[in-house]
Amino acid sequence: MNNHESPAEEASRIALEEVFACIQAGRSFRLEAGAGAGKTYSLVEALKYLIKRHERDFMRRGQQIACITFTNVAKDEIETRTDKHPIVYCNTNHSFCWLLTGGFQKQLKALVQQMPAWQDKLLEAGGIGDRGVEYSLGHRAVREHVLSLHHDDVIPLTISLMENPKFRKIMADRFPIILIDEYQDTDKDWVDALRLRFFGQPNSPLFGFFGDHWQKIYGNGCGELNDDAVTPIGKKANFRSVNAIVECLNRMRPALPQFVKDPEAPGRVRIFHTNGWVGQRQGGQHWGGDLPSEVAHQALEATKAQMVADGWDLAPKQTKILMLTHRVLASEQGYSNLADAFRYNDSYLKKEDRLIAFLIDVLEPAADAYSAKRYGAMFEAMGGTVPLLKRQADKAAWAASFDRLLELREGGLIGDVVDHLMAEQRPRLPDRVEDLQNALAAFYPVAGIEKPRSLAELEKLRVVSYSEVKALRKYLEGYSPFETKHGVKGAEFENVLVVLGRGWNQYNFGEMLELAGDANVPANKQAAFERNRNLFYVACSRPKRRLTLLFTQELSAAALAKLQQWFGAGSIEALAL
Repeated sequence: MNNHESPAEEASRIALEEVFACIQAGRSFRLEAGAGAGKTYSLVEALKYLIKRHERDFMRRGQQIACITFTNVAKDEIETRTDKHPIVYCNTNHSFCWLLTGGFQKQLKALVQQMPAWQDKLLEAGGIGDRGVEYSLGHRAVREHVLSLHHDDVIPLTISLMENPKFRKIMADRFPIILIDEYQDTDKDWVDALRLRFFGQPNSPLFGFFGDHWQKIYGNGCGELNDDAVTPIGKKANFRSVNAIVECLNRMRPALPQFVKDPEAPGRVRIFHTNGWVGQRQGGQHWGGDLPSEVAHQALEATKAQMVADGWDLAPKQTKILMLTHRVLASEQGYSNLADAFRYNDSYLKKEDRLIAFLIDVLEPAADAYSAKRYGAMFEAMGGTVPLLKRQADKAAWAASFDRLLELREGGLIGDVVDHLMAEQRPRLPDRVEDLQNALAAFYPVAGIEKPRSLAELEKLRVVSYSEVKALRKYLEGYSPFETKHGVKGAEFENVLVVLGRGWNQYNFGEMLELAGDANVPANKQAAFERNRNLFYVACSRPKRRLTLLFTQELSAAALAKLQQWFGAGSIEALAL
């Protein structure tokens, strides 16, 4: 360690030197970078080192370094930090796979015909014929001259093509070096195919895996990668959190101890449990052992009051309150009835429902602009040019329509707003939304015929207060202190309050703590244990300075003992309710 290096900087340098040594020796490697370690920094530095080493020979031979990212956001960041160098091909796994497979049209056509998901579509179309295969729409479609692949088709097709020696040779010749970001969340079957077809084989690419198997929170990810052909490297740095938090993470994960940048920086960890509450707790597989929702809300408010007394700034930019399920989140945020209208969270959280998308992305910005008398911005929000308002009567009609709309947004139901828009056509609803409204109005229940899900959801949505649309928009646009634990992977905040309860049968943190205290986790519990432990670790590693955990589920003596071991007995308090 030189005189100017912090402990975290020294750990980071050592890990990077090990990466460079593997590259020089032509050995594949796995950089295990715990939370806050600066994984992306190491990945970018590895790319810069490789660019320097191979700029001339790769350019001459038409070769590239593949850098496979998990999201387009990560792709954009890495491209920016490497100045979009021509010998670096940076893209998501789906795009990388299609780049490799798109030229194998004959083989693709044969493979697609064997896929169960394509059977009915091809039968209906009279076979594949002379159609080509493309990947652009992201959903399955048979058109006049092409078949369009679904996202879920691309990786299985690539795995099948890896059995072809010619395909493997082309892949290795074009991309002699392949770096994979967030390896733990990369498709397990695809990583298994790389292991089978390339690891330890002559003339294979050099692979570099960057990630952290303790941060695997997606079901089909490969998780920890152990293979004799891949050298493990641990990055023992934490540039995010203060020592008070990192010491807890190290007790939680002794196999990858971390060193902080400033050992003297102040911070605090507090744990509240609700075991002292004497009322009747919830039952059932999903909610068993948790507080009733109104008491859980009181517990959250009491905890927030303690945090304010500790000097926390609860403004969204400074503090995140992490919750497990979107249903609990919706309740705290004020859009629980809207959430209950849908079977799937993505319908409203990713705005896959077209009415929700229209209300949040078009109508709300337009209404805000109208209220602010920014009429040009209003028409821009509606996606069109300013209509020609020749007469005063035209302007008056628009004004009257929007004045009524503002009233309905304040005190009406979603159905009231929709009916107003259908009658006024200012602005006009998307055709698909109007069609669904008309279909719902025309639907006549007949014995044995179930109402389609889209109509059933619309029917529920219509009777929800429009104020819930505004609450959802506030959450989606980030003006909220609340978030789910899944939604903050990779993020960091000054302060974090984690609410740990039930509500989803995939997660039981009380049981996870009990299992963590056992010498050996039973084989049939291992997957559930890792799923819970990883999400717990992700949540606890988000804050820079202050971490508070609130357990609304009842904890056993064994679970409390494990909390004491990880966080220290002095950090754990019973919350008075």
